[in-house]
Amino acid sequence: MSKKGDERREAIAAAAADLFWRRGYAGSSIGDIATSAGVPQGNMFYYYPTKADIALAVAEIFLRETDALVADAATVSPEAEQRCRFLLRRLQQSNRSRMERGCPIALAVRDFRDSAPEASARAAESFSRLIEFLAAEIGRSGLRPSQALSRSRALIAEWQGGIALAHAFSDMTILAESFRRMDMALGRAFSGPRSGDA
Repeated sequence: MSKKGDERREAIAAAAADLFWRRGYAGSSIGDIATSAGVPQGNMFYYYPTKADIALAVAEIFLRETDALVADAATVSPEAEQRCRFLLRRLQQSNRSRMERGCPIALAVRDFRDSAPEASARAAESFSRLIEFLAAEIGRSGLRPSQALSRSRALIAEWQGGIALAHAFSDMTILAESFRRMDMALGRAFSGPRSGDA
């Protein structure tokens, strides 16, 4: 496909990601996406044959952004704890939009599941990559892999739970509290005794 074609595909996917986040997958028509992307509706099928293909492109955006975040975190410090804290600070930068709209990744996983299951699974991989990165870093503290994975999942569950409640109550304080608990959990993971972890 030409460079112009690639640019249009990217514009469509970006417009769809925003619409799906604001209106939901079912509430965003092909026509809505075309209008937002500045592409004639009759040309949409040239770039994406189905709405499920657009959903998959949106999931790929999430994965690229997650991979970029993990890559940044991996090189920010020689210390594993600081790499984890960098990741959390970057996640925290999106608190306001997530409090207002919810988590776009979680919404995509849910909304794509019936009509675009491949896209749903790909979107969920963003969470997997965050969990895997944190588990590997936490594992450097001396915890067993299963324990490091459990703590990593708990961190992402805390983040997602905080988003859900902050969104439900339109209260940023709830999400801020979640990040404080995540910070404390990281501190325990890297400085806690290991004798009882065997």
